[in-house]
Amino acid sequence: MSKTLSIIIPAYNEARTIRFILDKVRMATLPQEIGREVIIVNDCSTDDTREAIQQYMAEYPDMGIQYREHRVNQGKGAALHTGIREASGDYIIIQDADLEYDPREYTLLLMPILEGMADVVYGSRFMGGNPHRILFFWHSIGNKFLTSLSNAMTNLNLTDMETCYKLFRADIVKSLVLKEKRFGFEPEVTAKVARVPGVRIYEVGISYYGRTYAEGKKINWKDGFRAIYCILKYNIWG
Repeated sequence: MSKTLSIIIPAYNEARTIRFILDKVRMATLPQEIGREVIIVNDCSTDDTREAIQQYMAEYPDMGIQYREHRVNQGKGAALHTGIREASGDYIIIQDADLEYDPREYTLLLMPILEGMADVVYGSRFMGGNPHRILFFWHSIGNKFLTSLSNAMTNLNLTDMETCYKLFRADIVKSLVLKEKRFGFEPEVTAKVARVPGVRIYEVGISYYGRTYAEGKKINWKDGFRAIYCILKYNIWG
């Protein structure tokens, strides 16, 4: 029986890159028995993101893109909540609208689930031999600190809690009551999925083509402090 991978793309002011990432998603090779569903959630972009998406949908109607739009900007987490709610596939993966992550690696994340070993798979930027762009030292230190703090609370041994590439069995992630509307999504979903009885979480190494702030990177030090709060909130008080 064939299965479907739902690819959720939150987009905020990504007019410059959205077409390129959609090309990569469209051309990504999946295992033969896996179909794809693409859900784009435009989080009230103020640039030409909507027009770029609509033009792409007109050019590639066979891709069957589902388009959703927030009337006010709510944050990446809120866009993911919408995408998860709308997804009808058997598996759900998160795909940022920038070019930092490579859709050609979907199969890497799918295989532990398809082989019956995993329920959730994280793509780690800090393991494996794939290409990694060298960028910000303090970002890497902050990421490792947040991952270590999260691990101490969840008793997991992840290397990259903050990764965008998280692939879930749909029934598992849809069962979670998720609240964080911005970048707190990552520590919240990690804390909550870790408490699912019998859940099997795996990691695979992925490539990472990070971008600078001049190139459109949005996360900043304030989001780091929010992540610390969310780790404590959803593991101790949640």
